[in-house]
Amino acid sequence: MTTFGEKQSRDYDQRATRLLGGLYRHIATDIDAAAQPGAWMLDVGTGPGKLLEQVITRRPDLRPHGVDLSPHMIALAEARLSGAAELSVGDVGALPYPDDSFDLVVSSLSMHEWPRVGQAIAELARVLRPGGVVAIYDFRFVRAADALDALRRRFEAATVRREPVRPRRHPVALYSRLTARAA
Repeated sequence: MTTFGEKQSRDYDQRATRLLGGLYRHIATDIDAAAQPGAWMLDVGTGPGKLLEQVITRRPDLRPHGVDLSPHMIALAEARLSGAAELSVGDVGALPYPDDSFDLVVSSLSMHEWPRVGQAIAELARVLRPGGVVAIYDFRFVRAADALDALRRRFEAATVRREPVRPRRHPVALYSRLTARAA
């Protein structure tokens, strides 16, 4: 998995502000629909905290958490969110949370960086509470067969979906969403 240095993190933050706002708003709308009041939510690969910022603005009732491999990204997220979310440096392959911690686990644009997708999916399943939902958003062209197989092994296969995502004002679906529900 790629670890962003300080300059790379600042550059990504600037690009994300310009290019990904529509995607983050789309994901925040999905979170509105999926999260019960007071739900514990984890953003895996939170980066500079852009998605969490959207979620906190829209759903102050949620208990947001974010994790990223880069301490520089977490520093940017901490500055942006001013303590409104719990943030941790950690690897998706060994999440720093106890079993059954979250009602909703979301990841946006990081799956293509996961070196061991199966191990990452196992970790997402481990920290998800029974009845919880995992939603992984990434570029549409990312090979998702390994992730879909891993989701089907960890979750009830009937709940596993891959769907195109087209934020408002985007002429085509540039992204896809993988979802599954814990039994």
